[in-house]
Amino acid sequence: MHLRRSRPLQAESDALAAAAGGRLGLHGLVDALVANADPRTRQGRGALAPRLLGRAVDWAFTWDRADRRDRRWWPQGITSSSDGADPERSRGRDLVVTSWYSKKPDGVTHGARVTVVDLATLRYQHVLLVVPTVVDGALTLEPLRVHAGGLVWHGPWLHVAATGRGFMTCHWDDLVRVTTGQEGLSVGPGGISAWGHTHLLPVRFTHQGLGTDQAPKLRFSFVSLDRSEPQPHLLAGEYGRARGQTRRVARFPIDAESGLLVEDDDGSTVALHLDESGVTRMQGAVVARGRWYATASVGAVLPGSVHAGTPGRLRPHHLATPIGPEDLSYWPEQDRLWTVTEHPWRRWVCAMRRSWFD
Repeated sequence: MHLRRSRPLQAESDALAAAAGGRLGLHGLVDALVANADPRTRQGRGALAPRLLGRAVDWAFTWDRADRRDRRWWPQGITSSSDGADPERSRGRDLVVTSWYSKKPDGVTHGARVTVVDLATLRYQHVLLVVPTVVDGALTLEPLRVHAGGLVWHGPWLHVAATGRGFMTCHWDDLVRVTTGQEGLSVGPGGISAWGHTHLLPVRFTHQGLGTDQAPKLRFSFVSLDRSEPQPHLLAGEYGRARGQTRRVARFPIDAESGLLVEDDDGSTVALHLDESGVTRMQGAVVARGRWYATASVGAVLPGSVHAGTPGRLRPHHLATPIGPEDLSYWPEQDRLWTVTEHPWRRWVCAMRRSWFD
């Protein structure tokens, strides 16, 4: 079971930057959030009684009214500036980044996007993920059509889970701000239109999942950053609810300096560890202080669970999260587990004390 990285879309990212009038980068977006200088910035709000959302919830916030009820965009993945360990780009702020995928209420998918949240102010900005292409000198953009079930920010890179396609990687410095219209995703003489989004982040690499007859390729339903050893790893796993569906979790080595996966001489990255005992309806998993933690959803009516322990011996903690928990991220400095929930009017970003599960 292994991954293979595509060629870098450097020229395509440069073309997008030129069409947008230059790169803004994550640091530019964060500066605007802190200064509240962008009229399109949105405002979240904290929960008055977070424990009522789930037995393990210690702190939580939600989105503005439009994002809470939106039936096109559905939250999925989560990571943070703690994962990133990149104070230059985060401007030293505590940031949470979530991913959303687009359903098709009008028959058209808008792909996937990420949202950057400044935790001190709860101001946030959506960033549409795009795939740039240059043909005969002409730039075109396509939405990134993935479920975006998990996120990992590591150094300058943002890794986005893409289920059967492996995962996609973006570089934070490629982020641009555009003058946009509301209709379509296009590049024209009047500027770039992106369904109302004012910020775009292009894909730089594709990491294609591959397998063999003995080890079918992994479904990248979610990803997280594993810092339990001196060398960091990308932890990736599968959502499965039906009998016969695999629920595997694998670890891939990350180069500590570059933030990209370690490659063999043939250009591939092989999973160093594979566990096949994942829980049913597993939405996210992390390793923290020698223990494993996994979120599990129970549909659109009942609160979610967090399973804690060691592989094959995970104990469920029911009613731990709000309805519809998704990906999971660990913030060591806070000793907290973070998750995000997906259902309209029940959308929260939640922090949970890891020690609560002990």
